[in-house]
Amino acid sequence: MSSIAPTAILHILKRLYTPPRSFLAYETPLDLLVATILSAQCTDARVNLVTPKLFALCRSPEDYLRLSRKKLETLIHSCGTFRNKAKFIHGLCKILLKKHRGKVPQTMEELTELPGVGRKTAAIILYAAFGKNEAIAVDTHVGRLSLRLGLSKGKTPEKIEKDLLKLFPQKDWGLVNTLMISHGRAVCMARNRQCGECVFKKDCPSSLVGGRSDLARDSSRRR
Repeated sequence: MSSIAPTAILHILKRLYTPPRSFLAYETPLDLLVATILSAQCTDARVNLVTPKLFALCRSPEDYLRLSRKKLETLIHSCGTFRNKAKFIHGLCKILLKKHRGKVPQTMEELTELPGVGRKTAAIILYAAFGKNEAIAVDTHVGRLSLRLGLSKGKTPEKIEKDLLKLFPQKDWGLVNTLMISHGRAVCMARNRQCGECVFKKDCPSSLVGGRSDLARDSSRRR
């Protein structure tokens, strides 16, 4: 495990970064739900280029359903896997109208019943849109930093999240995601990581400064 206490890691990252609740641009919970669906296997930057036009047309589940599947696919095409994403968006909008009076639900159970919404997406929605800390969203950045810093040896997002939930106080669960994303983008990248510039360079078990191997890479090789 890491030689750096999880509480110390969190404290240091809080000093370094003041991230938004989500790096996706949105105004309403529905906006964020759709944007998060689009962000699967796509960068936040790309999604944020696509959604202004989409959100100008669609302010409610009814608006999305008025769009033909083909029109919706055209609008979100550059986000990748656009056919599945359009299917998910239409499907979840139907459920929102049928079961939730057109509103985005505020529980993990109800959110994960929506098409295309897994635990990671639900965690992001709950934290960013509703201020609820019910899970830690483990994306590629969170997974990579968790392994490199020795916070987890998990081989799946589910196992990594389980480890992180034990290490950090619940009030910070949502923030763990955005802080790790911030550090993962600025310093601890997947390739060409800047260990010499990292505040954890002396203690990180994956630090190039200390001549150590990349625990994230080692973990992926064992899978």
